[in-house]
Amino acid sequence: MAEPGSPWGRALSRAWRRCLQSVSKMGLRLEPRQLSLFVEDEPSGPCPAGTGLRAAPPSPGLYPESGAPTAGSTSGGSQPLPGAGRPGHLARDAVDPLHPPPASSAGSVIFQHPKALHHVVLEGHRVGYEFRRAKRRSIGFVITEQGLSVSAPRWVGHGEVDAALREKSRWIVRKLREREDRSRRMAQARIEWRDGAAIPFLGETVIVVLDPRCTGAILNTDAQALPGVPRLTLHVGLPQHAEPEQLREAVQSWLQRQARRIFEERCQAYAQRLGVRFTRLSLSSASTRWGSASADGSIRLNWRLVHFGMPILDYVVAHELAHLREMNHSEAFWEVVRSVMPDYEHLRGRLKAEVLPDLG
Repeated sequence: MAEPGSPWGRALSRAWRRCLQSVSKMGLRLEPRQLSLFVEDEPSGPCPAGTGLRAAPPSPGLYPESGAPTAGSTSGGSQPLPGAGRPGHLARDAVDPLHPPPASSAGSVIFQHPKALHHVVLEGHRVGYEFRRAKRRSIGFVITEQGLSVSAPRWVGHGEVDAALREKSRWIVRKLREREDRSRRMAQARIEWRDGAAIPFLGETVIVVLDPRCTGAILNTDAQALPGVPRLTLHVGLPQHAEPEQLREAVQSWLQRQARRIFEERCQAYAQRLGVRFTRLSLSSASTRWGSASADGSIRLNWRLVHFGMPILDYVVAHELAHLREMNHSEAFWEVVRSVMPDYEHLRGRLKAEVLPDLG
């Protein structure tokens, strides 16, 4: 066995400490016999028998190549990782964004930001995150459509960043799962405009049928439909060889007509219950707002609400009409909403979770 005071013994001791520090920071626990250490200086001879250690060359992919960005490089500039690019030193967080690390026993699921140069294990999942330096006093992180983005002051080290992420690991993983689920649902919601296309209408599935015998668009209801089989069909007066754009415009025009009719009915009903009077109703195609109300009594509602079930649509109608009594979002306003919709909080949450179909 190597003498503790010999150069070979000191090299082993340094390598052992570095590995333990790296493993600890990554949230892993490994037995000594599972580790194969890299030493800074290769010994002149083979490892003494019985040590359980072996010298090995650096593994490709663990170290940034010459000229490649390191895990610490950002647009704001930062110190490179200790030992990055030097044989014998493990670059703890260096990740090739084009070749994300494979799933392992420490991370059964990979959440990888496309600009990730760092990774951390949270709740048993490997999370690759975008990192940048910013002029701020604390560490900040946000979940976007791309994944986890982290910003930190220049004086904060990567170890502190990872510690902060682990402290909020449950929230981060939950939001990443929600993001993945929403992205999957959005991909599934894309409509292919052809005979047999399915569109949501008032929370139900409507099957589009190209039917040159009819004029315009006619909604048919099959009361005898089997459970799980759509009972609604929309017959559109177009030939079988109609272009997708023609079909999309015909269906969208029909949806907007239905939206105006339904909104008029629901606004009349809830205005009477709330004791208010609206002067004008118009349709909106806003991408970020479901509706709005003006002091002059004008109400604007997003026509795409017609995709959702009637309870959600009614919540938006009641919300906007309540503004004709309280032009704010104070406690008094929410009490007005609650007076006609006691479960508005539940419906508000459902509205936030809804995914609109991609009409193309």
